[in-house]
Amino acid sequence: MSSIAVVPGSFDPVTLGHLDVIRRAAAIFDQVHVLVVHNPGKNAMLPISERMNLLQQAIDEDPEIPSNVIVASWSVGLLVDYCTEVGATVLVKGLRSQIDVAYETPMVLMNRSLAGVETVFLLPEPGHAHVSSSLVRQVASLGGDVSDYVPPVVAKYLDSTRPA
Repeated sequence: MSSIAVVPGSFDPVTLGHLDVIRRAAAIFDQVHVLVVHNPGKNAMLPISERMNLLQQAIDEDPEIPSNVIVASWSVGLLVDYCTEVGATVLVKGLRSQIDVAYETPMVLMNRSLAGVETVFLLPEPGHAHVSSSLVRQVASLGGDVSDYVPPVVAKYLDSTRPA
């Protein structure tokens, strides 16, 4: 029996912290679905198709991420419905702080109740603990250099979209 996990996120944009979680999840599970989801509570900077494209490129360019990673999207229905569809029994999420624990706990309980899907939390490498996509978007929108926080393909993309 193979173990299938889902790493969900908005990935708007994907950060080095995201890649760290994906890399470590791929070492634990037989198959990892990195799922770009629409979060109605967030105002997205990038369309889902662009997030998927940048995420796939970042994964392809990272020699430490094995080939058992699949990039997909899900914008309609419950996250656990996707898990059921692909046979995943585990969600993998990165936690940066106590605030993330408080935010994630009700969702963990609901996902377990609805579909028996468990959640595994991975703590970030210390150098990524303060980085969020929201912070990257804010710094990039004000002309700051985000290359230490995102994969090269994302830094290049953000630079190309910056007003002259």
